[in-house]
Amino acid sequence: LVSAEVTGLGSDDGHHVLRLADGGTVRGRAVVLATGARYRKLAVPGIEVLEGTSVYYAATHQEARMCGTDPVAIVGGGNSAGQATVFLADRVSHVHLLIRGGDLGKSMSRYLVDQIERHPRVTVHRNTEIREVHGEKYLDQIVVENNHTGEQDTLRIHALFVFIGAVPHTGWLADTIALDDHGFVLTGVDAVHAREDGNRRTGDRPSRTLETSLPGLFAAGDVRNGSVKRVASAVGEGAMAVRQIHEYFDRS
Repeated sequence: LVSAEVTGLGSDDGHHVLRLADGGTVRGRAVVLATGARYRKLAVPGIEVLEGTSVYYAATHQEARMCGTDPVAIVGGGNSAGQATVFLADRVSHVHLLIRGGDLGKSMSRYLVDQIERHPRVTVHRNTEIREVHGEKYLDQIVVENNHTGEQDTLRIHALFVFIGAVPHTGWLADTIALDDHGFVLTGVDAVHAREDGNRRTGDRPSRTLETSLPGLFAAGDVRNGSVKRVASAVGEGAMAVRQIHEYFDRS
């Protein structure tokens, strides 16, 4: 079905039932959720025109090559931002890490905090937010502001990496399956624990790593809690889900 929007999930006679926006339904013994997530973007005027040339939402070897040795800035206080900081600091002349709060360790693992604080080419800007970006095709500089004092400063950088979280496309699932606190789908052992906590035990059936809290309903890619948010791993999980569906059919 091309351009069909799924609006809800139900069940009927042992089958999963997907409700469509046009009023139709699709039934299946098994379903794979691969709806992904939308990455949060900074609400800064003019940033959209720089996306893909000098504003990025991932820090891989490809982005690092595009940066060369020019100074860069990273926005975010979680592990993704910390890992990107450590990775890029060994490749560029300087990394400016911008966090909205005052405590780097509040949402970042201690081992990353220690590496960042010891690295000679990393500067951590606490209580800091971006107010302006400047550059035509490529980023030239950003204006940042201390959200406590209101003091502003200009940083000359040539790439900006944004790691401020993602919103999974799971709103249509409502309360039908177990999700984490951020709306990502729980799978495997986490889903089993969620069933038990909700008094919805399904016996001693072994947990499949990509199966959700509903038997026969699987999740793959960025929509899944614990995924690594990379295309290669999402493709791999899709292939794994097909294998686990066959196992589910053989044992059900």
